[in-house]
Amino acid sequence: MTEKIKVLTMGDHPLSPSGVGTQTRYVCEALLKSEKFKILSLGGAVKHNNYDAVLVNPWKEDWKIIPVDGYGTPEMIRSIIRMEKPDILWFMTDPRFWGWLWAIENEIRPLLPMVYYHVWDNYPYPYYNQNFYLSNDHVATISKVSDDIVKTVAPGVNSTYLPHAVDSTVFCPRTEEQIQEIRLSNFSEGERDKFIVFWNNRNARRKQSGSLIYWFKEFLDKVGHDKATLLMHTDPKDPHGQDLSHIIAHLGLTNRQVLLSTQKISPADLASMYNMVDCTVNISDAEGFGLATLESLSCGTPIIVTMTGGLQEQVTDGTEWFGFPIFPSSKSIIGSQDVPYIYEDRINKDHFISALTKMYSLSGKDRQDMGLKGRQHVIDNYNFKKFGDQWVDLMTNIHEEHGSWETRVNYNGIYFAEVA
Repeated sequence: MTEKIKVLTMGDHPLSPSGVGTQTRYVCEALLKSEKFKILSLGGAVKHNNYDAVLVNPWKEDWKIIPVDGYGTPEMIRSIIRMEKPDILWFMTDPRFWGWLWAIENEIRPLLPMVYYHVWDNYPYPYYNQNFYLSNDHVATISKVSDDIVKTVAPGVNSTYLPHAVDSTVFCPRTEEQIQEIRLSNFSEGERDKFIVFWNNRNARRKQSGSLIYWFKEFLDKVGHDKATLLMHTDPKDPHGQDLSHIIAHLGLTNRQVLLSTQKISPADLASMYNMVDCTVNISDAEGFGLATLESLSCGTPIIVTMTGGLQEQVTDGTEWFGFPIFPSSKSIIGSQDVPYIYEDRINKDHFISALTKMYSLSGKDRQDMGLKGRQHVIDNYNFKKFGDQWVDLMTNIHEEHGSWETRVNYNGIYFAEVA
């Protein structure tokens, strides 16, 4: 029997509900189902109750997760690579978390190839990331924006457009009878015909959660406070976001105009929530992809989104629209010491309320038709099986072309530069 290819993955914990964690799990499961791979995952970016290694069912010894703080350390990676001898190092999330890893690429890449699943939100082209991109054997990109960025900033690195996907057999439309049952289990008989807006995001600054509540109140002032509800699936006390409970109370939205869903739920239950609502919104000022809106479309529920990052390729295929877009009213250059410049796409309150009013004014049938076209868009362009097959093919080809340890090829670590 051929020995399985061992992959070391790094990023958010693969069993966590974050977008990065979810996509990591999807990639790992696709590789494991092929029976060509075994995986050791470093599960980071969450608070752990203990740090014992976990074997994931039903894969057992083929998938082990080691909890880590942050994303790990150079010493930890050096030790794990030497002890476990992986064939490929795969890692994901935006570059500001991985500078320390690329700093030791001259120690890693002579032994095994590095594959980076790249997350990036916006233009201008980040030429300051060029050395990061060049420090990998292959870069996979999550959106058309990130793909264009890598191909422009570092045309010398091998890259593949491989966007996020969701399981359309889990995130799928329910029957009208099922939807009514779901609604009645969450709302009273008198509320069953309310217009329900869903927001499923991390309560963080760039997600504009506070603005959403303030603007939703103005929408209610226009259509009636008994006509609509905003359902927010998030942590209202997230230290990286605003105190949403305080804002709701301050604005007097305590008569079920804004509801908070704070418990972790299964993908199937989350799909039921998408089916129960009339639309899903995301008004982030920066969004690499935006998994919640893709899940919503897969369930046949239309979306309202800022035309930024990966959101803009979800809401339209270039011909049809699967919701209402909100174009940025300002594109400010912001930055930090790690990210010198990047656009922050802010939308206008009136444009948001206008988009929400348009969605509200549609008949239930029109919203359903729009959402079902969106589902077909997901199946055609973000196909879950294709996503898995592409990752299996890509990782297999990388192993065959680049090898590892005694068979390592296509890397010598020597760069030539002209000196004036």
